[in-house]
Amino acid sequence: MRINLGEEEQPEIGLIALIDCIFFLLMFFMVATSFKQTTEHKKIKELPLTLPAASASLDRATASPDPLIIGIDAGGDIYVDGAKISTQALHDRLSKEASKNPNRQIRIDGDQSTSYRNIVHVLDLCQFEKLTNIALHTRN
Repeated sequence: MRINLGEEEQPEIGLIALIDCIFFLLMFFMVATSFKQTTEHKKIKELPLTLPAASASLDRATASPDPLIIGIDAGGDIYVDGAKISTQALHDRLSKEASKNPNRQIRIDGDQSTSYRNIVHVLDLCQFEKLTNIALHTRN
């Protein structure tokens, strides 16, 4: 004996659940891509520097891919690869870099409120070691 339960309903796609999933994926990708991108291939600690602005600057594509980055903060402290070092340690490091590659690119990231004397001191150390491929990092 067959029982008639009425019309057979067609299966439906749950649009509300589908829309929720799409919005979730959209938000995930928006948040995931908004994290700060590092421009250097090395992990370098960020220094609390405020770089001075330049009206004209070189294209980043023409810059050397792996310069030695020397940071000078507002107080005149010197950093290499994100670590604070003394002037003597900087002198030793520049001497070692010059002996390995005399054309090694040096990039100086000087805070805009640091004394010009601090930047000139680092430039003098580079010149003493005959490192002449030096760039000053600025904001665009």
